Amino acid sequence: MFLNFIDQEEQVIHILKDKLPSQAKYHIMTYGCQMNEHDSEKISWILEQVGFHATPDPQEADLILLNTCSIRHSAEDKVYGKLGELKHQKKQRDLTIAVCGCMMQREESRNKVLEKCKHVDIIFGTNNIHKLPALLLDHYETEKRTIDIDESFQSIDDKLLANRYYPYKSFVNIMYGCNNFCSYCIVPYTRGREVSRPSQDILNEVRALVASGVLEITLLGQNVNSYTPALENGYSFTHLIYDLAKIQGLKRIRFMTSHPKDISDDLLMAFKDLDSLCNFLHLPVQAGSNSVLRKMNRRYSREDYMRKIDKVKNLVPDIALCTDIMVGFPEESEDDFQDTLDLVKYVQYDSAFTFLYSPREGTPAANNIQQIPKEIKQDRFNRLTETLYPIFEKKNKALVGKTLEVLVEDHSKHDTSMLTGRTESFKLTHFRGGDRLIGKILPIKITSANSFNLEGEFIGS
Repeated sequence: MFLNFIDQEEQVIHILKDKLPSQAKYHIMTYGCQMNEHDSEKISWILEQVGFHATPDPQEADLILLNTCSIRHSAEDKVYGKLGELKHQKKQRDLTIAVCGCMMQREESRNKVLEKCKHVDIIFGTNNIHKLPALLLDHYETEKRTIDIDESFQSIDDKLLANRYYPYKSFVNIMYGCNNFCSYCIVPYTRGREVSRPSQDILNEVRALVASGVLEITLLGQNVNSYTPALENGYSFTHLIYDLAKIQGLKRIRFMTSHPKDISDDLLMAFKDLDSLCNFLHLPVQAGSNSVLRKMNRRYSREDYMRKIDKVKNLVPDIALCTDIMVGFPEESEDDFQDTLDLVKYVQYDSAFTFLYSPREGTPAANNIQQIPKEIKQDRFNRLTETLYPIFEKKNKALVGKTLEVLVEDHSKHDTSMLTGRTESFKLTHFRGGDRLIGKILPIKITSANSFNLEGEFIGS
């Protein structure tokens, strides 16, 4: 039974079920990171407990819920644009609109929605997903807008189940919030301070997932390296990784995101020691200039970062490396940018998430008067990708002729005759095959490659 540890919630759900039509449908639109994706999985489960049915078509939905991201202006702009579209839909039919996630946790964004989007019916944040049934009931009974924002994380949300998008791989939250306060980042203000889940709760959740058929898990946190569960003196993220690796049937362990200042030698050694820890490390550098890194409040130098890269490469020479890079940070000079290009050439990344700096109100960097003009930012972004993409292509083409293990995820979005999946090193791989192969880890011989994906053929019957 849904939230059987809270009698009041069960009563709310019982009343709400009676108010919904028998075929009430919902549609969730998710923006942002993997943590938001996992929150949407929980929201989906809640809605189905109270009587809603999922629909892939928002035009059919009685309830549309936007789970938002505020990491960049562009992410928020997409939400405002979608809310504009939904305003017209709501004039044409009976439609309930809910907005949740990081934007609503941020006061400036929340106030904009409250003022400009009168057609939004329900607003809640990142810390009170479990209250959604009560919010829905309040709205349906009063026909008024319902708002509920909690400023601190509620561990009760960890006890929610989730409609996992895939039955063979899953996200698992290990911590929430962030204490780093990088000068450009809004996350500490939307997700709050760091709170780590008890290790046994995580291990029990993963054991249950594996028993249900999950082969791969991705551990989620704003900075997983700083995982420190209360009342578990000395227990670290590395301890958790080693304990997870003991679970029979768990084939792959991934994690993100990892902060360079906190990544330990013990964790790097785990890549060599543990077969189930995937041969892939996402280690965001953000910039290659010490001057910019100081202004970003990243608390490591380019030399610190490169030493850690050298260390993990010495332990695991073929490890796939991924990063985040931001260009156009306030006061970034051409020399600073050249330091970033030099670092990229030194590290030889397999993949990267690249961004133009976007000021976020409420962060120190947004108040810096020495903002970089848009045309300079765009030029640097172009030069960065022109440097990165040939490296990606070279790394991928080196895999042609090799046979790699691929977890088959689904049909390709662009060609339904092709299947798609990920190698252990997170390389997107396409090959021909039937539905029976989805959800399995299969040997795929790589036949061609470009900067962004591999193609191959299934070695088997």
